[in-house]
Formats: sequence, structure tokens, C-alpha cells
Amino acid sequence: MRTILITGATDGLGRELARRLAAAGDRVIVHGRDPDRVHAARERAGGDTEGVVADLAELRQVERMAAEVLDRFDRLDVLVNNAGVGGGKPFSGRQESADGIELRFAVNYLAGYHLTRRLVPLLAASAPARVVNVASVGQQAIDFADPMLTTGYSRQRGYSQSKLAQIMFTFDLAEELAGKGVTVNALHPATFMNTSMVREALVPPISSVGQGAAATLRLVDELDGVTGRYFDQRRESRANAQAYDLEARKRLRHLSNDLIRRALA
Repeated sequence: MRTILITGATDGLGRELARRLAAAGDRVIVHGRDPDRVHAARERAGGDTEGVVADLAELRQVERMAAEVLDRFDRLDVLVNNAGVGGGKPFSGRQESADGIELRFAVNYLAGYHLTRRLVPLLAASAPARVVNVASVGQQAIDFADPMLTTGYSRQRGYSQSKLAQIMFTFDLAEELAGKGVTVNALHPATFMNTSMVREALVPPISSVGQGAAATLRLVDELDGVTGRYFDQRRESRANAQAYDLEARKRLRHLSNDLIRRALA
């Protein structure tokens, strides 16, 4: 039996992944920020599920969640970094996390970055293991002169740079863990799935949650040994050019580690 942690598993794609994986016989750790919604998602999933609660907009809670997972579970076969904040309501402005970090960068990227790095020892000890980062085809290069988007902010820009950051981290971690039995891949699961995130933005859904789940499960269940790749649904694809820029990835690592140090100081 595999142990699989899915962040953002109380709604949308994460909830459907939890349901399908629990039905297949895996032990699923359901993450959410609200205890009642975590309980409801576990009830819906059935099977062998556990719950963890943390608001990923606060790095101290991410740190606490990582410590809890390391304490409670003796193995972790798959980590699916699915939790995220969408573009938000039309005409909504720039928002910050509890740590003063641009909200989409904080939740969509930095929380998963920190959680994954904290859980790498458990993943490696459980090898063969996998990390699956749920990113997006919507990507925009990070402006390292203003990564928190204090000027020229737009909802789409914030979302798109956070998703590219996920992919940059995917490539970095895959290289770091090469030969250690842990694969790391990212994907765009489907376009405008019928989720609360898409509906909030008043965007007409194009794809079903089931379509996104099928593409994501392919990275969870198949493609043994494949690592350091970005997929557009089921097809291997090429990300924004900045994802292949080693200097940009180094700058992102330094920025990320600095933000985490400040938040946890």
C-alpha cells in the first residue's frame, strides 16, 4: 500500500485525486486548511485516509505540517503539490500572505517548495517515490527586480509567475535527486477545469475535473523512472524559456530560501 499526500485535497482536482486513489487501495493523506472540510473530503473519499490541516499562506504552518507528517508517517511514496490560489475575482487587487509575501507566489509555489524540501528525506527513504507538481500552461517569467510584484501587478501575472516557479523547482529538484529513486515532474492537468477556482474568476469551464485527474494520475501511477519533465496534460511539453535558465533557477532558489528564513526566524 502506497502512502500519498495530496495538498489542497478538499475541493476540485485534489479531492477527486483523493477519491480515486483511496478507491484504488492507497492510503491517502488529505490536506486542507479547514478541519471540517478535511473531514468531509475524507468521508467522500472513503478507504484508508488520514488528514492534516495547515494554511499554506503561512510558512510557520507549512513547517508545522511537515513536522507532523514526518512524525506520524513512516513512509511517503507520493507527494502531490496541488494546492493553489487562482486568479481570484475579477478586478481584485494584489494580496499578501501572512508573511508579507505576494499571495500567489506564497501559496502556489513557496509553500510547496518548503514542504517538499522538508519531506525529501522521507521520500528518499521510501524510494521508489514521486513528487508531482500541479502547475499550469499559464506561465510568465519572474522579474527578479520585483518578484513580489509591487508595481504593475495583475492577477494573471501573479498566478503565471508562481506556476513557472513551480516548474523551475521541479527541474532543480529532479537534478538534485537523480539516482536516489525519487522522480519529480510537473504538469498542466487540464484547461479551465470546472472548479471553484475557475468559477470564482468567472471563466467558463472547458475541461472536467475528471480529465485533470486522469492526466495527474498518469504521473502518480505510470512513467517509472521519468523525471525532470513538464507535461501539458498527457503530452510532454516545453515550459517557458526561463525554466531552462540555470542562473534564473539559482536566483529563484536564493530568493525562496531567503523568504523562508525570514518567515521562520
